[in-house]
This record gives sequence, C-alpha cells and structure tokens, in this order.
Amino acid sequence: MIDRLAGMALLFASVALRAIRRRRPRTLAERLAAFPDKGWPVSAPVAIHWDDHHIPFIETASDDDLAVALGAIHAHLRLGQIEVARRLSQGRLAEMIGSIGFPVDRLIRTLDMARAVSDVQRQLPDETRRWLDGFVRGLNHYLITVAELPEEFALFRLRREPWRVTDVLTLGRFVSADVTWMAQFQLLRLRQRPDWPALWHRLTNHDIASTVSPSLASTARFAPLAIALVAAVRAGSNSFAVGGSRTSGGAALLASDPHLPLLLPGPWLIAGFRSPSYHAVGLMIPGIPFIALGRNRWFAWGGTSLHAASSDLVALPDTASPDIRHREVTIRARWSRPRKYRIRESAWGPIVSDLPWLRSHGATVAMRWIGHRTSDEITAMLRVSRSRNLQEFRTALDSFAVPGQNMLYADAQGHVGKVIAAHLPGRNPLAAPELLTTAGAGDGWSKIATGKDLPATFDPPSGFVASANERPEDGNVVVGYHFSPPDRRRRLDGLLAGHVPLSVESAMAIQRDVHWATAAAQRDQILSWIDQMPSLRQLPYQRRIVELLRCWDGGYAENSAGALSFELLSYHLAGRLVSRRQRRLYRIGWGTRALIWDDIVTAEPAIRQRALQQALRAAARSMNGRPTWGDRHRVRLAHPLSMLPGIGRAYRLADLPSPGSSETLLKTAHPLTARGHVSRFGSSARHISDLGDPDANFFALMGGQDGWFGSDTCADQVALWRRGAYVRLPLRPEAVAASFAHRVDLLP
Repeated sequence: MIDRLAGMALLFASVALRAIRRRRPRTLAERLAAFPDKGWPVSAPVAIHWDDHHIPFIETASDDDLAVALGAIHAHLRLGQIEVARRLSQGRLAEMIGSIGFPVDRLIRTLDMARAVSDVQRQLPDETRRWLDGFVRGLNHYLITVAELPEEFALFRLRREPWRVTDVLTLGRFVSADVTWMAQFQLLRLRQRPDWPALWHRLTNHDIASTVSPSLASTARFAPLAIALVAAVRAGSNSFAVGGSRTSGGAALLASDPHLPLLLPGPWLIAGFRSPSYHAVGLMIPGIPFIALGRNRWFAWGGTSLHAASSDLVALPDTASPDIRHREVTIRARWSRPRKYRIRESAWGPIVSDLPWLRSHGATVAMRWIGHRTSDEITAMLRVSRSRNLQEFRTALDSFAVPGQNMLYADAQGHVGKVIAAHLPGRNPLAAPELLTTAGAGDGWSKIATGKDLPATFDPPSGFVASANERPEDGNVVVGYHFSPPDRRRRLDGLLAGHVPLSVESAMAIQRDVHWATAAAQRDQILSWIDQMPSLRQLPYQRRIVELLRCWDGGYAENSAGALSFELLSYHLAGRLVSRRQRRLYRIGWGTRALIWDDIVTAEPAIRQRALQQALRAAARSMNGRPTWGDRHRVRLAHPLSMLPGIGRAYRLADLPSPGSSETLLKTAHPLTARGHVSRFGSSARHISDLGDPDANFFALMGGQDGWFGSDTCADQVALWRRGAYVRLPLRPEAVAASFAHRVDLLP
C-alpha cells in the first residue's frame, strides 16, 4: 500500500511537471515539417497527400511500400498513443506509472492474450507477413529518426524501443478482448447468493423479458478491468446498409457509427490509400494495419460488436490438478522494486480464480477464450479491402475469429447484406446457459463454428439491413448471453423504413438522432400514475416538472428541459423503490434501466404512490432553476491523464453540453443520476459512403486526427461533429489532388 501511495505521488508530480513545462502547440505545417523525409525503407518515392484536417491519402507503386507508409502515418499521428497501448497489451503498465499498475499488469499477464501470437505469426500467408513486416519497418523508421517525440515519452519515461511483428499481433489480440469479461468476472463472485438463478436469468434476458426495453448503463465499476480493458474493447456501435431500391441514386448506401471511450486521442484515425492491390478509404485503429470500417471501389463495409460469447469460465475438477502448469512472471515498476507473481495455467486456459478480486469460494476456475486459438484477423481484413463482391467479402471473413462482429455490406449494384464474423464454440442452443461450465466433452469446444455456419442476411424484402448490438436471430449455435437492448435497432428500423428515398443527408440525420422511445413510454406510465393521485399536492415548482414531462417528445437534445426532468424523476423514483445494492447488481450487465423499471412497475401500488410523491418533490428541488439536459450531461474532451485529481485539468481541452443518452442513436452513455456527469463512452466516429459515387465518402471524429496534444488538428473535428458536418474523403486520385493541399514524400 505504501509503495502504491508513493507511486501515485510520484506520478502526480511527474504529470504536474509536464503540465508546467508543456510543449507549445504545433500547427499543421509544423507537424508535417517534422515528418522524416529521407532514408525510408521503400523501393521508390511514396507520396502522402494531406488535407487540412491532417487526414492522409497515400499513393504508391507497390503494396510493400504502402505498408511502410501506413506504419509511418500511424507513428506520425499516434506514436504516443500506440506506444502506451503496446506496453499495456503486454502487461507493462507499471513500467510507466509505478506500482499502482501492478494489479492491471497481473491481470493482463494472467489472461495471456498473446498466447496464440507465435502460432499466428508462423501460419501467416506470405502476403500478410510481408505487409506486417513493411508496417513495422515504417513505424520503426519514424520512431528512430523523428527529432521530437510526443509528450507521452517524457511523461511515462518511454524509450525508443523498436517494434516487432509480434507487438502488432499482441496489440491486435488486446483490442479483441471479450466484451463480456467484465460482466462474467463480476458475476463469478455472486454465484453463492441464494437468489443467484433468478439474478442470472434477469441479467441475461432483460432485452426479451422486460416490461419496457431498457437503456445501456455506464460501464460497471470493476477497477482492474475497467482500467485495462474499457479503452480497448469494442463494446457497441450502430451500422446500417440501404439497398439501391431505397436510395435516390440506385446504388447502395452504408453508414457506421462506432461507440467507444470518449478520449483524446481517440480510438480511430481516418486514412485513404492506393497501390496496385489496394484502393480504399476508411477508419483504422491506431497500431492495427487495416481499415476496419470503410470502402473500396466496389463496395463498403461496416460493423458492430456482436457481444459474442467467445469465452467460457470453466470449473476445473479436482482431478485436473496434474494438468495445471505454473509460470513465474516478473513485473517491473517505475519508482519501485520488481514484483514476482506465480500464474497457473491449464489445458482449458489461465486460472483466473487466482486473481485476488476473482476468488470463487474455493472453486478453481479457468478462462477458455477463442482468442487463445490460432486465427488470422489481419489477413481477413486485408482481403476484405481487396474484395469485389459479396461472396468474396464473406469468404474473406471466415478466418476472422475475435472480437465477434456483425459485418454489413453495401455495393454499387445496390446489394446489401449482413454476416457474422466470429469463431464460436458449437454450444447446444437448447441447453440452459450457465456462467460456469464444466470441463469435458459436450461443451461445444470440440467443433468451432465460423462465419459460414452463422446466420446471414442478403437483400432482405425491407431493402435494408441494420445492427446495434442487439440479440441476433436464433441459429444452430449460441452466439452470446449479454446483449444491448433492442431500442437502438428498433429506432434504426423505423427511421430507415420512413426515409424513401434515403440520401446521404438523411443518413447523416439518422446518425445524429437523439429520440428514445422507451423513455417516452415510461414517461407516459409515470404521468398516468400521477393522474391517478388526485390528492397529490403539487407546489408550483413541482407542477413545472409535470408540465415539462407532458410536453416532452422523448428527445435528448442538449437544450431539452423535459429530458432532464424525466431523468431526475426516474432517478429519485428508483432510489425509493430499488435498493442501492440491487441497483449495483443491475449495473453489471447491459440492462440496468430495464431491470430497475421492472422493479418500479411491479412495486406494490400504495408504496409506489408514496415513492412517486417523494420523488416528485426531490426532482423539483434537483432542477434548481431552469437547467437543460446539456447543463448536466457533458462530454469532456481530454487526455486520459485528465482523470487524475486536480492536475488532470491541464489535460482537458473542452467541457461541452452534449445531446444523446445511453440508448439513443447518437450515443453518450451515462448512469441514472441526479448530478452533473461526464459521458465517457459513446459515439466516437462516423462514416457514410454512397456507393454510386467513388468520392462520396464522409467521415467525422469526435476529436481529431492528431495525437499530439494541443496541436491544430488534435480536436479540430469537434466543431464539425457538433453541427453534424463531415470531412469528404474521395477515392479518385484527381479528386484527392484537388482537395488535399499538403504533401509529404517518403524518399528511399
């Protein structure tokens, strides 16, 4: 404990010193001038065109040189971010922040997410091996030769440590962490509760059994996992593809809106490129060398998290002890002595019950994960970006195992489709789901299902496909247990059915939609209860709450007083009818608001009436004047260091009123609260492509391209985002030349 307190004090002092000595901001011209221009490991000069938002378009005569150039731009734009992510993925956080990082490092080393990396590397096709080698060469050349390093190097005492292909593959596994781990690990500690069967059933069926569909709660507070994994896991998104019969131009249209932590630098960068084999634009994850969401000349692709059950917690029998191995790891720490840990492993995976916060009342529990098996997501996505039709697209994705994704497709001929990209155990869909499985035959792991075995949709009668992390259609394989409520998907379906023909402009409006039908339905029920209480004495300030509710349309615009009044009344009503302990349990999964609402609806009417009368008074006091939703619901654009008390203010760029809610299409997640709060998770990027025009590709980031804190382009897209504007990223070289005014050449 003393070591951790001392480490925290030293970290605070280090951050404070860096804040005082902050490097001055850089203009776009200065940032591009810092780009090393000679000695690159390329066979011929490579041209990188840049627009005013620091978005690159690479033109090169060879695929190998393109890989080098991509490594260069990832290093240029996000070197500090990916260096921190590299060390975090390897369980080296304590090297940067001191002994307070030991619990996270122990977790990462125990989960051993790089277990399959050496096998993956050995089995890579030659084309992918060459691509990764080129990406690493480009990244390393920039790292070694750039004159001035980003602030993270001095702050975290990072060295210029050359990258290896295994580092990229390990980072890829890290960002593929199972989205359900945080729920599973917390639930593991609750299995001894007498009400466990009922609690498990409610948490895994909230989206199909609730009185009214719920909203997604904020990420549960589970300290080691929250720190290590929240920034990596792709936990949500919206995506839709509209067929040519429903668009104004006859070609299909695709739009994607990924949901991730709201930080600076953000989880995405925008890029375009052209080489003999590749010609595409889209969104990339920093440090990962493929376009995750984007388009080529023939089609566009998008995706959402499947919330796949790609892992099992396995209760090992006593007879398994001979199969358990031990390894010892040494974790080094800044300002502190190294610490050694003994980690146990089994044939079913690492023993997670050895972690102090995952004790399971004496049971020995292993974690079995698809990501510990050999699979090749990088080859899959490289082939996706070269595909020309739906069949090639689906075939390319068959080797994509983790993280499970709903992948959407739209092409210039007007076709649309949705497929699942995942590898999943062949579990029996008729068997009752269990948190803990038993090791042995019949668990489904002897036959792994791939994308071709899972449900798919092509050119449906509706003319569109959509996805929003909802429970998928029933199939022959269990896809998962924890899904987002169906609210966003239902809203998408309703809006898409009502827009004929659909245009790029209407797709943009859909991405900014902030209506939540469930809230409107709950509001109606609350008003009916109030109307049934004629003896309820309402003071003027209480009557204002009721009138705001009556006039509210269910929209979470930032200037809405009705949205705020609904949230305040919901919070105070829940606080009087649902115990704090029960609300904490509900926060573990994805159905917090639905489960709370079910308890409110099923409460004894007389008790609910008294609670509603008290809640109305408390909500009226909480309004405290004439505030709006945006006054209380904020988005803070800041570096992760901004979360440090006091000195973190130096790493905040903006504190903005925000529209949206946890289950609106424009997602800005938040807890049920009466206080002012900051949304730390939500819509982080936007992409729309009209397949009828190779240059009609539109992108926006909730932040900016550049990871250099304080530069002209580290948050310049925020203004675009707030007014619903986008950056156009063309495919045709002549259009790129006309709109990308800056150029950097990589010379051999």
